Amino acid sequence: MHPDLQTKLENLPDNPGVYQFFDEAGKYLYIGKAKNLKNRVRSYFQKGDHSVRIGLMVKKIHDLQLVITDSEIEALVLENNFIKQYKPRYNILLKDDKSFPYIRITNELFPRIFPTRRIIRDGSRYYGPYTEVRAMRSALRMITQVFRIRSCRLQIDEQSIEKKKFKVCLDYHIKKCDGPCEGLISSADYKKMADQVGKLLSGKTSDLIKELKQEMNAAAADLRFEFAAEIRDKIDKLETISEKQKIISSDEEDRDVIGVAFEGKDATCTIFNLRGGKLIGKKQLRLSISDDSTEADIYASVIKQFYAEMVEIPDEILLAAEPPETELILEWLRKKAEKKVTFHYPKRGDLSSLLKLCKENALLQLKDIQLQRMKKEGNLPYPVKALQRDLRLKHLPRKIECFDISNLQGTDTVASMVVFSDGKPKKSLYRKFIIRSTEGEPDDFASMFEVISRRYKRLKEEGGKLPDLIMVDGGKGQLSSAVQALNKLGYENYAIIGLAKRLEEVFFPGQSEPENIPKVSSGLKLLQQVRDEAHRFAITFHRERRSKRTFTSELNEIKGIGDVVAAKLLTHFGSIRAIRTAGMDTLTPVVGEKRANLIVRYYNEHPELLAEDESEQPDETGLAELPPGE
Repeated sequence: MHPDLQTKLENLPDNPGVYQFFDEAGKYLYIGKAKNLKNRVRSYFQKGDHSVRIGLMVKKIHDLQLVITDSEIEALVLENNFIKQYKPRYNILLKDDKSFPYIRITNELFPRIFPTRRIIRDGSRYYGPYTEVRAMRSALRMITQVFRIRSCRLQIDEQSIEKKKFKVCLDYHIKKCDGPCEGLISSADYKKMADQVGKLLSGKTSDLIKELKQEMNAAAADLRFEFAAEIRDKIDKLETISEKQKIISSDEEDRDVIGVAFEGKDATCTIFNLRGGKLIGKKQLRLSISDDSTEADIYASVIKQFYAEMVEIPDEILLAAEPPETELILEWLRKKAEKKVTFHYPKRGDLSSLLKLCKENALLQLKDIQLQRMKKEGNLPYPVKALQRDLRLKHLPRKIECFDISNLQGTDTVASMVVFSDGKPKKSLYRKFIIRSTEGEPDDFASMFEVISRRYKRLKEEGGKLPDLIMVDGGKGQLSSAVQALNKLGYENYAIIGLAKRLEEVFFPGQSEPENIPKVSSGLKLLQQVRDEAHRFAITFHRERRSKRTFTSELNEIKGIGDVVAAKLLTHFGSIRAIRTAGMDTLTPVVGEKRANLIVRYYNEHPELLAEDESEQPDETGLAELPPGE
């Protein structure tokens, strides 16, 4: 540790604030906030169960800077501002957030309404952000269809109106503007119209229609029928807009629904904006995360970074996971929104279905991002690259061969080999092995030695190339047997691992302890998929082999029925249960009257076999389900 850093760690304050870690080159590594800087910062440098990401980051820390604040909420706001400004490597980052446009209603005598990407805190109101420019333009068209808002950039004030500095333009004559530049509409009436635009952009369409209906009725009562007719036309247009907005919730609550999807270092977020129970907008965001980021961490970052902008905060936010420091984030949101804000985690019902739909949208966006990357990188799935990183392999594991052993108390021992190419199963290359060396004695280690020897001895004789990664289902024992077999065959440079099922531990040759791979890593998920496929293939083969042996041995007990006839019966009837219950009329065409008579007489003399059929629940092979754990 650098002496200056050691000195700073020894003199940390107890105050709340923001801490910033720097590497040797002075670049930002991580920015965080704390209620107590001393306790939080020191925890990074103490021995404990740190994640791989944090462990790597701590090794790179060369310097530390602090900013003391009056409260933890102030620290949260400052932390978020720093993260957006400096984009540290180890923080979860919202990508392209500064490019999102807003619709701005200016704070002027006669407000203007236009799109902008720049936020100026001068009292103007902002609506958005719009992650799709098309949606923003649609909202602007909707405004101009209903309201006569000026489109010019004139600086109109009372003095300019008195001096008749400006003249009305074409918009006034085609009834697209009420002519504020010549004072043809009062400032109060114009601002009232701007407020109505704000309600429309906020999704308060129903409230706006009610307000306009009251105005229309009042105008009609005062015999201002022309003005009442104009309001009626506005109401008709707004009702058309309202009908197009999809009703999602019958309780008419204002809420946002946030769904996230993530894999590797990519994460996407979809936000549904519901106002008055209607879906008025959908926003899609992209984030940069670390490999060990959890769903809760991503939710916390999305909420802090998205709602820090000039964004309307609803009464309720639906989430799939509770973010860390929930109460602190809620307190910050309540102060910012100046109203009560709650998080809700629906597990069932309509809201749960809505959250699921939101997550599916995020997943669709994530798959699109991955597809675009695959096109650029030669159609190579991300999990394959993640696996190379997790296992520190010299070459991409584009071809993986995995082996599994299956037996029942040492009988009918078989092995399977499955092949995955570029992260996808290649079933035409699957292989089955009948193990001879351990018949009658359950020995997975010896069985693994045999199957690895047989597979790669033949590969060597044929001049074939070893796969990029060899994988065995099991721990240190199975891996050791596989390594012995490869070494005996003269192989030197190969990549091999063992995956133990109990704790999903990855073992390497010559290491007594398993490798620590993040549970959320897509590389580990690929290993699990390969292992599960090898296990399924081995179990299926074992059941087929045991079934044939069981059927044949029972039929051979019948005097006059040999292996050839038994095989013929099994081929025709498909299961031993069907043969047991068959009558003379169905058996005779297959094996002749004499043998059919022998079979029927045998099962009549052994009613206990027929009783087994009634108690068993046969699977598709005709056998009862095997004991759990086989």
